Amino acid sequence: MFTGFDAIKTRLAGRTSLSVDTPGLLETAVALILTPGERGLEALFIRRAERADDPWSGHIALPGGRREPEDADRLATAVRETREEVGLELPADALLGALDDLHPMTPRLPPLVIRPYVFGFERRPEARVSDEVAGVMWLPLAELAACAGRSIVQIRGAATEVDCFNCGDAVIWGLTFRILSGFLKLAA
Repeated sequence: MFTGFDAIKTRLAGRTSLSVDTPGLLETAVALILTPGERGLEALFIRRAERADDPWSGHIALPGGRREPEDADRLATAVRETREEVGLELPADALLGALDDLHPMTPRLPPLVIRPYVFGFERRPEARVSDEVAGVMWLPLAELAACAGRSIVQIRGAATEVDCFNCGDAVIWGLTFRILSGFLKLAA
């Protein structure tokens, strides 16, 4: 079902990514890190640490975060945040391309724009847990596609039904679900 890194890079390069450059939005970036596994391409996910001041506390996510003044651009943000959160270096030759910019669909979240970058590693890199991350996991993309559906999640104490990938203990929803949905369509 899923193609190799060269095909993904070609597909990403052959399209124009939707870019959002709206003044006043917090700029953020994430890294979708891929590697071949026994069941096809796998992606690295983190479980965010539990923090009262984090609206994404405890969620399954991609490594990433807010752009800092010292970051040259959002790609630099994705690289820095990935290093800080899971200890992985993202070399330029591992970059496959960028996906469309997204922003939260609910006004209760901070006004931000997120740019996902896709990276490919021929061998699974060693990821470690930082203070910002409660755990890491590698999930096969084919299994994500197979477990797409709806699930009940807690949003600020209220049970809410959402579109998601419900893969047992890993319920991937919200912005991460939207990023992966777009990528899975592109990579299929």
